[in-house]
Amino acid sequence: MNGADVRFYTSILMRKSPYLAAITAAALAIAVAVAFVLPPVYRASAKILVVEAPQIPSDLARSTVPIQVVQQLQIIRQEITTRDDLLKLADKLDIYARSNKRPTDEDIVEDMRSRIIFEEVQLNAPVGGPGASVFSVAFAAAEPGLAAEGANELVDLIVLKQQQQRTGRAADTLQFFNQEVARLGSDLNRIEAEILKFKNENAGTLPESLEFRRNQQTSQQERLISLEREEADLLGKRSNIAESYALTGQLPEGEVATPEQQMLLQLNSALADQLAIFSDTSPNILALRTRITSLQEAMRARKAQDAQPSSKKMGRSPFDLQLSYIDERLRAIAREKAAIAEGIGALTRSIAATPASETVLNSLERNRANLQTQYNTAIARRAEALIGQQIEKRSDGGRFSVLERAAPPESPASPKRRLIALMGAIAGMGLAVAFVAVLEFFNGTVRRPSELARMLGHKPIATIPFITAVEENGFPIKRTMAAVLSAAAVPALLIAVHYLYSPLSAVAQIAYRWLGATG
Repeated sequence: MNGADVRFYTSILMRKSPYLAAITAAALAIAVAVAFVLPPVYRASAKILVVEAPQIPSDLARSTVPIQVVQQLQIIRQEITTRDDLLKLADKLDIYARSNKRPTDEDIVEDMRSRIIFEEVQLNAPVGGPGASVFSVAFAAAEPGLAAEGANELVDLIVLKQQQQRTGRAADTLQFFNQEVARLGSDLNRIEAEILKFKNENAGTLPESLEFRRNQQTSQQERLISLEREEADLLGKRSNIAESYALTGQLPEGEVATPEQQMLLQLNSALADQLAIFSDTSPNILALRTRITSLQEAMRARKAQDAQPSSKKMGRSPFDLQLSYIDERLRAIAREKAAIAEGIGALTRSIAATPASETVLNSLERNRANLQTQYNTAIARRAEALIGQQIEKRSDGGRFSVLERAAPPESPASPKRRLIALMGAIAGMGLAVAFVAVLEFFNGTVRRPSELARMLGHKPIATIPFITAVEENGFPIKRTMAAVLSAAAVPALLIAVHYLYSPLSAVAQIAYRWLGATG
C-alpha cells in the first residue's frame, strides 16, 4: 500500500465521517442509556476460615470423622444450593416481597444460585497457620443491607451444617460401636453358656481329666490283677486244705490265716512297694491306705462278732470255718472284680470319647476366643468413638469459623457503567467502519486512475481529479454536526422513556439478570 492508497482511504473516511459519527454516537448513547437504566447490584462477601489440623494432636486423640474439611466445604456447598435450602433462604431474606407477582419456584432457585458465589481467597501469609484455608462466600442483591444479610446467612448456614455433619457422623460412629459391643457381648454370653452346658453334660469325657482317668484305669487294672492273683492263691489253698483233711482228717499244721488277714498282708506289701515309687499324696497311695483302714475295721468287727457265743458257730468244725472264710473271701473278690471290670469299661469308654469331646470343646473355645477378641476391639474402638464425639462437640477437630462477616457494600458491584459505555463506543466505531466498508464494496464508481486503467485495459495519458466547489466545502461538516446532535438526543430520549413508561423497566430487569448470570 502506497501513499496514494492511504490518502484515498483517508478521504473516504472523511467523506463518510457523518455516518461514522452518527453510528458511533448512537451506539455510545445506547450503551450509556443501558448503563444508567440497569439497576445497581450490590455484592457483599464474608470469609470462612477452614482449619484442617485439629487442635488436639491426632497421636493423643483422633477424631472419628475421616472427611477433610475442604471436602466437607464442597459437600456443604452442594447442600445449601439445593432447591429446598434456596427456597427457605429466599423466604427468610424476603427477597421477592416487593415483586408484584411472586416468581415460580424454579425461577427463584435459578436466580438464587446466580446470586451466590464461592471462591478461595489467596493470602500472602497463612491466617490460621499450617493446614488452614480461607474461602469467600458472596451474595448479590439490589440493596447493600440485603446483600450483607444474605452473605452472613450463608456463612452461618455453612458453619452450622459443618458442625451438624461432624457431630452427626461422630454420634453415628459411637452408636454403631455401642450396638457392636452389645451384640458381641450377647454372643459371648451365649457361647460361654454353651461351653458350660457341654462341660456339665460331658464331665466324664473332658480332656482336662484325661490323665487322671488314665491313671485311674491303670490303678484299677493293677487291682484286678492283684485280685486275680489272690483268687488263685485262695483257690489253691482251699484245694490243699480239702485234700489234707480228706487224707489225714486234720487241718494243715500251723494256724491258718483268715482271708482278711491275707488281704491285709498283701495290701501292706503293696503299700510298701508303692511308697518306693510314689509320694504320700499320690492317688494310688491314698487309695491303698483307705482300703487298709476299711479292711482293718472290718476285721475288728468280725473278731467282735466271733467272740460272741453262737450255737451255729459252736456246732461248726475248724475245717468248715476255714472253708467258709475262704469261700466268703472268694465271693467278695468276685464282687470286687465285677465292680472293677465295670469301672474299667466306663473309663475305657470315657477315654475313647475324649477326642470327640475335645474337638467340640476346642471349636467352642475357638469361637469364644474370636468373639472375645472382637469384643475387646469393639470396646477399644467405642472408647475412641466416645473421645471423637467429645472432640467434635467441642469443635476441637477440623472446623470452620467465620473469619470476617459481611458488611453492606458502599458501591455497587455492577453494572460497570464506564465499561459498558466504553464497550458501546468501541462497538459503535467498529459497526460504523463495517457499515462504510459495505457501502464502498457495493459502490462501482471510478474514483482512482488505477481503477480507470483496470476498466479500460490501458493506462491513460493523464487524469483530472474531482474538483470540489466552494459551496460544497461546508456540506460534510453540516452533516456531521447534524448526526452528532441526533445521536446525542438518543440517550435523553431513552432515559425519559424509561422513567415515564414502566415496561422498559421490566426489560431492564431482564437485562440485569442476564448480565448478572453471565458475570
